[in-house]
Amino acid sequence: MTLAVLGHVAAGGSGPAPWAVAAGGSAVMFMTMLLAGRERSTATISVGLSALQLALHELFALDGPAGVSLVPHSHGRGFGESLGMLVAHLTATLITGWWLARGEAALWALLHSARHRLSAMFRLLRPPRVAVALPRAVPSPVTPVPVRDVLLRHSVSRRGPPLPAV
Repeated sequence: MTLAVLGHVAAGGSGPAPWAVAAGGSAVMFMTMLLAGRERSTATISVGLSALQLALHELFALDGPAGVSLVPHSHGRGFGESLGMLVAHLTATLITGWWLARGEAALWALLHSARHRLSAMFRLLRPPRVAVALPRAVPSPVTPVPVRDVLLRHSVSRRGPPLPAV
């Protein structure tokens, strides 16, 4: 938000009204909260920045002589209504979008690394499991049952535990 205000003033615009800064800051915070929770792509971040930048630009010019319109308006000096204003906005959006996407990727990598390290640390803090020895059951001798039915001659029954090796 501060960058938007400073950029607007540096480009020749008048300083935005305090209510416009508060409304713009609220809109930016609301959009940020909607997009929070997972990692976003560079394209998603750049499109969101472009929309917010256009909205903030028009909001900051609301109290100016041009009012709100989607046509280029002069700030009195600086870039004015030339192609330079559009190029400046697009350049700022692309650089800021790339910068935020790289920062977000680094933050998510840091959070994933911290999660793995913390889970390993908590596994070390967990008390060791004590194995209780249960008495072993003695297997009973199994006698094979002769197959007398022709239908069951080629069927294999594998029900139950395996036989002990002799």
